[in-house]
Amino acid sequence: MSKVVVKENQPAGPQEVCEAGSRRRVWGLMVTAGVSGTLVALYAVVTPFVTPALRRVCLPFVPATSTQIQNVLKMLENRSGSLVDIGSGDGRIVIAAAKRGFKAVGYELNPWLVWYSRYRAWRDGVHQNTKFYISDLWKVSFSRYTNVVVFGVPQMMPELEKKLEEELECNARIIACRFPFPCWVPDHTTGEGIDTVWAYDMKRSRGCETKILEITPETEL
Repeated sequence: MSKVVVKENQPAGPQEVCEAGSRRRVWGLMVTAGVSGTLVALYAVVTPFVTPALRRVCLPFVPATSTQIQNVLKMLENRSGSLVDIGSGDGRIVIAAAKRGFKAVGYELNPWLVWYSRYRAWRDGVHQNTKFYISDLWKVSFSRYTNVVVFGVPQMMPELEKKLEEELECNARIIACRFPFPCWVPDHTTGEGIDTVWAYDMKRSRGCETKILEITPETEL
């Protein structure tokens, strides 16, 4: 009669312990790699939206509120011609202006924001009336624009004031959001707090005068 030998649980041998340890290390490496990859991906996507978009001064991307956009549009009533948003961020102002019939352009140094702005313009059906450029505002001439919108910070406003005064024509209007220009006196103001918007007509800020052509009657001979 054969005997059945039942083996009781015995401590794992050195080889089994080694294999179990190897498996734990492999899983640990896989988890670490997965977490690291996720963090890198999030950093790559999020960082361009929160780091300064204009490197010459610290100008972080802060989306315009709906109230700010409405205040800007209010300052554009009865205006026409081309429009530029300096430091256009995710394109909100440009897209809103295009919906009001403007040929609107945005300049932004952050490529991720520019690509996102182009997508938003296409999604909203105004891509034919908008353009977005990856460019440093200090290297661009704004002389061809009659409406200028800027969301700036105090450190950049004095130098930008000088730049715009040199480049813009007398029929231009500059709309500043959040912070006013240091020397110009605004012609119109609306909103309050962070939603305040100041509008400056260049013909008054620069002291432009309309030249009247005097016609001398012809002398009969």
